Amino acid sequence: MSSIITFNPDGNGHCLYTEVIDLKNIGTLEIKRATNIEFNDKNQCWEVRSAKNNGILFQDASREICLCWEQENLQ
Repeated sequence: MSSIITFNPDGNGHCLYTEVIDLKNIGTLEIKRATNIEFNDKNQCWEVRSAKNNGILFQDASREICLCWEQENLQ
């Protein structure tokens, strides 16, 4: 999987956090969650939910597939 960092004209960058790149080397970090991935006991599946409480974005029985969906769709 590749990682993309997008920089604004003011020099601030935005990306999905990854430990593949040591982001601390390029400046001070301010981290905000884009999603929450939690297991739904009732439905017996993992759910990717917007951190802004906009509902379920994706769901699957596999947490790994949810993580991959997050990476691919929120770059």
